[in-house]
Amino acid sequence: MRHGKKFNHLGRKAAHRKAMLSNMATSLILHKRISTTLAKAKELKKYLEPLVTRAKEDTTHNRRMAFSYLKNKEAIIELFGGVIEKVANRPGGYTRIIKTGFRLGDNAEMCIIELVDFNELMLKDAKPAKKTTRRSRRGTSTTASASDAKVETPAVEAKAEEPSAPEAKEDSSEGETEEK
Repeated sequence: MRHGKKFNHLGRKAAHRKAMLSNMATSLILHKRISTTLAKAKELKKYLEPLVTRAKEDTTHNRRMAFSYLKNKEAIIELFGGVIEKVANRPGGYTRIIKTGFRLGDNAEMCIIELVDFNELMLKDAKPAKKTTRRSRRGTSTTASASDAKVETPAVEAKAEEPSAPEAKEDSSEGETEEK
């Protein structure tokens, strides 16, 4: 039964679990992307996102609280410096989990967890979509009718040239019928 089980214990004792999540969060902050199992990534997301929200306000208390979780000075400097510059206006959802398949040895579901604003490939895909503008139907219908009028005049000229060719074909076909 799972009565009172609020989070995934990941098959570890409390001290081991806290150390593992601290190390994974430090690696994610420093490297911006790590590969792990899906269960660990989901727990890491719950562990890291409140820290990033806390880091938006750079106070001594918030730095000490973040240090009590991460236990790494370089990670704190990066979190309160480079990471917060990119996520300052984001209201939440600082990490992204991308499933990558299953591990060969034990068939565990693997994934990549990354900081959202640091993936240049996905940022490039998102930017052109925002630059497009919506056009009203009324504006396109009036331009379409004007373009149809322009298209009709060359089509009439082309049709005027075509009848000369079929006449030549008719003459040759009439000659063939007369000879028979």
